[in-house]
Amino acid sequence: MSNRVVGFEIHASDCAKIAEFYRKVFGWRIHQYSAEPVEYWKVITAANCTCETGINGSIVKRFGTSPELDSAINSFVCTITVESIDAVLYQILISGGSVAVEKRAIPNLAWVAYCRDPDGNVFGIYEPDPHAC
Repeated sequence: MSNRVVGFEIHASDCAKIAEFYRKVFGWRIHQYSAEPVEYWKVITAANCTCETGINGSIVKRFGTSPELDSAINSFVCTITVESIDAVLYQILISGGSVAVEKRAIPNLAWVAYCRDPDGNVFGIYEPDPHAC
């Protein structure tokens, strides 16, 4: 198959710190794969079950400066399905992340919010809810 998204990269100034953030918030399994020539950490997003839809990715050492915290969202954003958007928003905040765009409804479909990890990377969280309004 072609033209499918098969992975993602989270660029980080401090890969170990960002790995710990995503472990705490989402329970992802993350381990350092290599340090040279580029620091690379493998990210497994699914639990042990392989029946879930989703993709895995990596955390890599950032080659430039972190995004400004008040800058507009201007990148390709990965969105993560969660069971409780409110519980995950709380985990994001106590783990050093922030909210970029407050929780809002996609009517009759879901709740969505956009957040930043401690290094300024933007990601979305999505709670399916046919009663959202």
